[in-house]
Amino acid sequence: MEHHHKPGLRLRLRITAARRRAWLSAGLRSTCRKPPRRDPSDSVHKVASREIGGGHRRPPRPAAPSSSAFSCPEKFRNFQLQEEYDTYDDEVHFLVQLPFLWTRTKIIEIVAAKDVIFALAQSGLCAAFNRTTNKRICYLNISPDEVIRSFSLKCRTTPIEYIRRGQLNDGFPLFESESLKYPGFVEFDDVNGKVLTFSAQDSTYKVFDLKNYNFLYSICDKNIQEIKISPGIMLVIYQKTNCHVPLTILSIEDGTPLKTFSQLLHRSRKVDFIEQFNEKLLVKQDKENLQIIDVRNSDLIEVNKTEFMTPSAFIFLYENNLFLTFCNRTVAAWNFRGELVTSFEDHELWHPNCNTNNIYITADQDLIISYCKVSKKATDCVDSEAGEVPSMGSINMSNIFTGKCVAKISPSDPTLTIAPRKRGDKSRSTIHSTVPEALEDITALFYDEDRNEIYTGNSKGLVHVWSN
Repeated sequence: MEHHHKPGLRLRLRITAARRRAWLSAGLRSTCRKPPRRDPSDSVHKVASREIGGGHRRPPRPAAPSSSAFSCPEKFRNFQLQEEYDTYDDEVHFLVQLPFLWTRTKIIEIVAAKDVIFALAQSGLCAAFNRTTNKRICYLNISPDEVIRSFSLKCRTTPIEYIRRGQLNDGFPLFESESLKYPGFVEFDDVNGKVLTFSAQDSTYKVFDLKNYNFLYSICDKNIQEIKISPGIMLVIYQKTNCHVPLTILSIEDGTPLKTFSQLLHRSRKVDFIEQFNEKLLVKQDKENLQIIDVRNSDLIEVNKTEFMTPSAFIFLYENNLFLTFCNRTVAAWNFRGELVTSFEDHELWHPNCNTNNIYITADQDLIISYCKVSKKATDCVDSEAGEVPSMGSINMSNIFTGKCVAKISPSDPTLTIAPRKRGDKSRSTIHSTVPEALEDITALFYDEDRNEIYTGNSKGLVHVWSN
């Protein structure tokens, strides 16, 4: 979640079980700006923490058993295409004044909260759908010239109950006193229950309480290059000086310094990344070995550069004391002894640039769900007559501990169909796409663990529901 702190740094991702749960226990926080910019995609993977407020009058659905409670193949057996939602229609033209919002763009993020599904398009249009009635509730763009998620940030919180009622104006703005213009940012950290903001205007970081948005403390230092957040602590990384980089570990609760030290670096090598996971510090420089340092006692473990290639993204699995690396469409799991734990089979990612919008890690952190390339054998089955490589991929579910693909939604599956409409079910939406079309160019993916449903969005601005 720290990739935006400095534009020159490599993308890094972090998923925790608490992060996914927070979307169901915290609310919808959207960001916008006026006038809007045409390209908000630089911050697409941080629509992040949502806030649910108000009482839900219907009795809650019982929580589904965790993915480890019974076999994954059984859990995902007989998944079919159930619904199709369209983010765009003729109504959009009457709601917005900005012509580029009328144009269909890809879905860049999907998140579900109880029975509400949110879909964000790259254009900045954000729609909410009711999974019970299968109707669009509203657009979250509360004014005709508002774009959701752009560079110069304004934040507001809108309880889910208000969205159900269409009362979007009843939300309230957040951090109005802060200057969050790019490269400033706001980060909602559900793990620690904190909000971190950065004002580039005066180089000031501020920490707020996520429960009530009360200001807690500030950090002002122009030499700070980046701040990374872990459970209970923050790692402050300062500008590199000569052949070392100064580091400070702070308490997330009150900003008290817990440890100050310097990390030696090769003077002539660029820094690929500096990452922190609890007491472990991961340091990698170009053409150098990976270093895993224990900040408590300075113990050092090195992983040969030929074994550990610099990844394009990380995902820290706090529940299992592992981390995932993403490199050239492949996924691997490592422990903090520098050992490769898992190499994934039949899990070649479709998109070369991984982000948290097109993969999902379950709350137990034992299953990864991704949009993947179809295996060669399946490709031969699908397009043996046409002689072409199919433009659709498959949704693969793989076990993080074994690397085995335990289930998939594949275009080569002859049993995969559009689920028949139940007699008398007037809530069923009209599905215009075929199954292969729904599996073509998926740009966003979300798994609702309570409902055992997968939601995917594509380049046409459509959202599809897969379940059994």
